[in-house]
Amino acid sequence: MIAAGVALALIAAAVHGTWNAIVKVGGDPLRTFRRATLMAGVAATIALVPELIIFGRPSVPIAAIELCVVSSLLETAYLVLLSTAYRRGELSAVYPIARGSAPLLAVGVGLVLFGERLSGAQLVGVALLLLGILAVTVSQAGGRATLPALLTGVAIASYTSVDRLGVRLTAPWFYGWLLFSLMAIELPVALALARGVLGIETGGEVPRWTKSALIGGGMWLGYFLVLWALSLAPLAVVAPVRETAIVAVAVWGVWRMRERRSAALKLSGAVATLAGVALLAV
Repeated sequence: MIAAGVALALIAAAVHGTWNAIVKVGGDPLRTFRRATLMAGVAATIALVPELIIFGRPSVPIAAIELCVVSSLLETAYLVLLSTAYRRGELSAVYPIARGSAPLLAVGVGLVLFGERLSGAQLVGVALLLLGILAVTVSQAGGRATLPALLTGVAIASYTSVDRLGVRLTAPWFYGWLLFSLMAIELPVALALARGVLGIETGGEVPRWTKSALIGGGMWLGYFLVLWALSLAPLAVVAPVRETAIVAVAVWGVWRMRERRSAALKLSGAVATLAGVALLAV
């Protein structure tokens, strides 16, 4: 079961890295995500029909719905924060900071709130994570994307912990459908409130619906695979494996998107971040 969970998490990592790269070059990130969440909700709903026919109506306790609502709000915040980071910084810098800080924050919560202890290898992992994130942060001129990227990591750590509980209470495919359906409603509302209260404006190219469908489908597929993996393997195994996309995305940003500024520092930081995540799983 654990091996199957690892395989699913690896596929999810590839899907996740791919749609993030498309978002970065797909016009204004906020507009992109507004359309993409709608398409993700449509994809989840289309997939729901055969799943209901094959597996039947799952048991859905109130606790699962409550956790899904909390997760959807955290994921909506995650999309807004990630959009802000991508508008300010490069893919090869934002992605490693956001994805690498999430497991680091989870470790901090465990140490401070739950009195957990780390092994020697895990302590080395924490040090590598800190060095990796610092290296990527230093590579950014001005560092305007650092704070939203770090806050994105907070959102990732939060919704992953919530989903780890919620997905065990009902079928992963139903949980995923409810999650993306809620996000498709919440994100436009959140953006309207952000414009009215904070004065946040969108700009740039409006993404095509075909590109939005590709991103939305990737969002749904990638996270459905993670939910499935979490139902088969422990969070301590799934979370690090999922972050293997850190190095791949950093390389893609430097190589294909020509984000050559401080390239060696960014790539070294991404490799250190991935190594730190792997050691935390020991």
